[in-house]
Order: sequence, then structure tokens, then C-alpha cells
Amino acid sequence: MDSGDDVELVARCLRGEVEAFAPLVERYQRVLYNLALRMLGDREDARDATQTAFVRAYEKLASYDPSHRFFSWIYRIVLNECLNQKQRRPFHESLSDSLAASDSPYREAEAHETSERVQAGLLRLPAELREVLILRHFLDLSYGDIGAALHLQEKTVKSRLYSARQRLGQILQAEGAAH
Repeated sequence: MDSGDDVELVARCLRGEVEAFAPLVERYQRVLYNLALRMLGDREDARDATQTAFVRAYEKLASYDPSHRFFSWIYRIVLNECLNQKQRRPFHESLSDSLAASDSPYREAEAHETSERVQAGLLRLPAELREVLILRHFLDLSYGDIGAALHLQEKTVKSRLYSARQRLGQILQAEGAAH
């Protein structure tokens, strides 16, 4: 992801070249959808949040500061849309991501159950802990990129990540003991 290219595409959009926004959507839609899915736990809600965020980003393109990464800017828009949706909508049972084909139905069912437990555990975390876990482990961002996206210092990212892992482990352990 070339942020210089992003800046040029934004500048072209601001000059009236509407079609220059399409490469930005293509570049970031999958990663932002995955973020929304992990935050919301529902495919339709994630799709809605991602689409709404792109519309809002386009409408507010003039407020983008080219001295920062475009991804960090649009990430905040998607994150805010996810938080808004969570407030507006009742809790939905999570849907896990599609799983890769497995050697046996037992292993596939076990992997599916584990995925659902992790997703449910993620949804029980406070948003500030959930987002660092998602960015690090599901979107594979560096500590620096996470810090830039969340406007946090790297040491704060590391601290939150540690807390999030601990809390998620406790949630999963307590759930495992209950079964």
C-alpha cells in the first residue's frame, strides 16, 4: 500500500475526478471489511459499516490530512461506524469466517467451534482492547501502524495488546470451564 499513491488519488478526487476513489476502495475494502466483521461479529452489519464508512470518507475527503496515512484516517471512520452500529443495533449471534477445508468433519467442527468461541470472546472485550487485538492478530498490522491508526504511542499499543490477550484468555478459560 503506497501512501503516496493514496495522497495522489485523494487529490484527484478533490479536483473532481470521481473515478479516482475506486482504487482506494479496491485497496482497502477487504481489510476494512475484516475489521468491521471482527468488531461487529455479523457479516451484514460489517458490510453495511464498511459501505457507510466509504461513503462518509468520500463526503469528508477534504478533511483528510495528507501528512498522515490514508489507511489510518479511513480506519478511524470504519471504527467509528462500527461503534455507532453497535449502539444502534441489538446484539447478534456471531457468524464465524468460512473455514478452510479440513481432513475430517470432526476437525472442521472443532475448528469452527474454536473460531466461534474466539469471536464471541472478542465481542465481550471492551472496544479499546478488541481493536488492538484485531489490528495485530487478524489484520497483521505493526505496533507502529496500530499506534498511527489509533493515535496512540507504541508502548500504549503494547500495553493494551497485553491486557487484551490476558482478558481474552480469561474469557475463553472461564467459558471452557463452564462447558
